[in-house]
Amino acid sequence: MNRSLSIRSKKGSSSGEKSAPKHRFTIASLRGAQQPDLSKKLFKIIKSENHAIGAYEAAARERVGIAQQLSEWGEATEDEAISEISDKLGVLLAEIAEQEDLYAQALEEYRGILKQIRNTESSVQPSRDHKAKVSDEIAKLKYKEPQSTKIVQLEQELVRAEAQSLVAEAQLSNITRQKFKEAYDHHFAATIERAEKQIILAKHARRLLNLVDDTPIVPGDVHPAFAEVEASRQVLTDAEDDLRNYELHVEPIHSYSGNLGVGAMPGSAAGPVPESTTYESNTRSESPVGESAFDTAGSAPYPLEEADRVERQENIPTQEVPHVG
Repeated sequence: MNRSLSIRSKKGSSSGEKSAPKHRFTIASLRGAQQPDLSKKLFKIIKSENHAIGAYEAAARERVGIAQQLSEWGEATEDEAISEISDKLGVLLAEIAEQEDLYAQALEEYRGILKQIRNTESSVQPSRDHKAKVSDEIAKLKYKEPQSTKIVQLEQELVRAEAQSLVAEAQLSNITRQKFKEAYDHHFAATIERAEKQIILAKHARRLLNLVDDTPIVPGDVHPAFAEVEASRQVLTDAEDDLRNYELHVEPIHSYSGNLGVGAMPGSAAGPVPESTTYESNTRSESPVGESAFDTAGSAPYPLEEADRVERQENIPTQEVPHVG
């Protein structure tokens, strides 16, 4: 088991101050104006989530840097107790930061599910437009040329357009309800897991604070030698064990979409699916404490669009992420 007991930089160098990432205007920003009316609102939500995910990723990097700075400050105090405890706190703070990054990965997957609704909305817009166009043409002809033979042809075309529209609208309704539940099932399950794991880590961090003897001393006296080194290491071991044994327990989201067949139309009859199956816990079998993982590329089952990748990279300040351990 390769578990780090320290976050302190081997090189003894601290990271400099970093500016907050800013949203930049790019050609990709114009894509929203090109969206069909039906999908514009969801497009904005998906775009805003992209900015939010970038903020979570940036916060995770910043928190790792702060954890390392705390450890290095503690070492500089030349206070044995502060040095030891600040170092161990840095390990737990870095793990809290990693949960933030894992949460960002989960949000990327939820965002990908929303894109399926948006894409369906985009595909339905043409059928709506076509039906409206034919209806307008019929109305104009009836006003200008009430005896025109073309009216009959257009009315037949309108019947076909309405039939196509009915199918498209049913598909949109089915996909929207199914993917809406699936997306936010994933979102809130990930939120619960992140919160519960960070609570676990914060509680163990508070245990570390109790190992610091803050009894006041008078000039000329010194604090007793720090005798809690093993106890502080045990706190990290306990935190590691708690994360390894963590299991996510959430209220299941019931789904009746199991009978959704080809073309997003109802298939064979089926009862509700009594389990929330869209979210997989980020619980790792290996030792989690003291290891950092900031590789999000390709982690989501719904890949980032190229415009999202470009925008995300532009918002990330150039900075070397310190490796914990």
